[in-house]
Amino acid sequence: MGDIAKLQRRVSRLLTIPSSMTRHKTNRKDAHHVPDYGEKTINNTKIPDIVSRQPYTIQEAPLGTSKNVRIVGIGAGASGINMTRTLRRNITNYEFIIYEKNKKVGGTWFENRYPGCRCDVPSHNYQFSWRPNPEWSNFFAPAEEIEQYLDRICEEEGMLDVIKTQHKVVGAWWDEERGLWDLKVVNLETGEEFRDNANFLVNASGVLNNWKWPDIPGIHNFKGELIHTANWPKDFDYANKTVAVIGNGSSGIQLLPTIQPGVKKLYHFVRTPTWVIPPRILSMKVMGGPAKDILSEIELDKKENFTPRQIEKFKADPAFYRKFIKTIEKDSNGAFALIVNGSPAQKFATSKVVEYMTAALGGDERLCKALIPKFPLGTRRITPAPGYLEALRTPNTEVITEGIAAVVPEGIQLESGEVVKLDAIICATGFDTSFVPRFPVVGRHGNVQDAMKTETPKGYMSCALAGVPNYFTFLGPNGPIGHGSVFTLSEHIARYITRIIAKCQKEGIKAIVPSDAAVDDYAQHVAAFMPRTAWAAPGKSWFKGGAENGPVTALHPGSRVHFFHMLEHFRGEDFDYVYDNPARNRFHYLGNGFSARELDPSVDSTWYLEEAADGPVYT
Repeated sequence: MGDIAKLQRRVSRLLTIPSSMTRHKTNRKDAHHVPDYGEKTINNTKIPDIVSRQPYTIQEAPLGTSKNVRIVGIGAGASGINMTRTLRRNITNYEFIIYEKNKKVGGTWFENRYPGCRCDVPSHNYQFSWRPNPEWSNFFAPAEEIEQYLDRICEEEGMLDVIKTQHKVVGAWWDEERGLWDLKVVNLETGEEFRDNANFLVNASGVLNNWKWPDIPGIHNFKGELIHTANWPKDFDYANKTVAVIGNGSSGIQLLPTIQPGVKKLYHFVRTPTWVIPPRILSMKVMGGPAKDILSEIELDKKENFTPRQIEKFKADPAFYRKFIKTIEKDSNGAFALIVNGSPAQKFATSKVVEYMTAALGGDERLCKALIPKFPLGTRRITPAPGYLEALRTPNTEVITEGIAAVVPEGIQLESGEVVKLDAIICATGFDTSFVPRFPVVGRHGNVQDAMKTETPKGYMSCALAGVPNYFTFLGPNGPIGHGSVFTLSEHIARYITRIIAKCQKEGIKAIVPSDAAVDDYAQHVAAFMPRTAWAAPGKSWFKGGAENGPVTALHPGSRVHFFHMLEHFRGEDFDYVYDNPARNRFHYLGNGFSARELDPSVDSTWYLEEAADGPVYT
């Protein structure tokens, strides 16, 4: 026994921590230290002390109870409209309102009305999957038809009651203590400014609708008509005028062949070459993709309008119409292979596009040098432009590649000193794609505007931002804006956001935000992936915020299907949570022991017998 006692005393001495080791021991509060954001916070934006808990009590409600939340959306374009429907179909016990700055819904399709404006995605794939329209007039729908399509949905689905037009959000501040967004809103019709608040803020204001004038000295000194394609005046008559079109992005190359026959003289200022692909239907056939065969069954006229008989067939044969949509979608999804550096698809497509552009430019050495890029296919957005290249060879059109020194009262002064006298200057110069919010968005780390101006924009799967709780974006940093139809993209994003809001409603989550570490890891993946693509090659592009070189901030690091697959499952481990209940217990939502499913007579309480026990658990 004596030996055992000695052994016990020896073990006790070994397990005793010397006082020198305990001198700097942190208490529990210090171990969970939360950064103090100091002057970068407004009101109560500090994270609450997560260990200051009150006694735990059971929530007297069944599991599955949804708390009431208020959701504010910004923007009633395609994304905002789809968000409205997705919320209605998937959650209950919520309030939702959209603030829209324009007089009508429609977003970019209300704002853009320049001659020749149309989508560059096949019409029957540029629609909501839940609202097929077999009556599109053209393979690429004109802007006015898309606007009418969105108007009709809002009216027939009864959405206008949640949309406040001519209302603009001008400030948003996160209040940590209340778990609410405090919003400043201006009624643009009356000038009245008022406050609102929301549990969740959903920014669907878009990427390509915050237009800007080009950075040219003296641009507002021009005495003639100065126009931006994204703010086209309804009463502008270009007939028999000497006109300049600055820019050869998607807007410029749609506009130019439309107005060229009517103007007296057209000067086209081109700073950077751009890839112009053959007519899309021809491209689909040449590339030999899934659409090749089905296109032979479609009746189109020379302008790619669907014949009346074809439209009637779409309406009368839903199975064929569905097959057509899915086949064109599958073909379009295959475009990602074209931008992968060194891929066989990229090499083949490049040779065909060069061949097409050379032929369309009539082999003109000067025009070919000015218009056919040296950078890889896909570095700038690939755009079909029927008639554009041919219009550049007409007698009344002149392509100018010399730099612009300034705009003077009578026209444009070139770097050589020559002045091109003009009646009108049309700027097809694009949008602000910096991802800097148009108003202060103040979260835990301060104003998002400050960070976006000084750092490379980064977000979480393009849907959320670090340090900005309960805030979601459609097509934020590194979203798939260049990957095809925004309509289908918005459906997947809306479902993803709605799934998170529903989780917060049913699990008593007051604030949810992607962790800084998760956002940093995602940004690291994006930065490592992009050099594989043509998007990252040298060449000025809005994909890189208008820079010649730099990080790709506007596109998803993968294919369109890759993006959809990524959003299928919510990665809860990537998020930080603050809970509603005073004890801050994550399981408070389990409630009083009953399930809402067994207490609601409208719900099948034995649903589990309908599901295959041996079915897939992960896809």
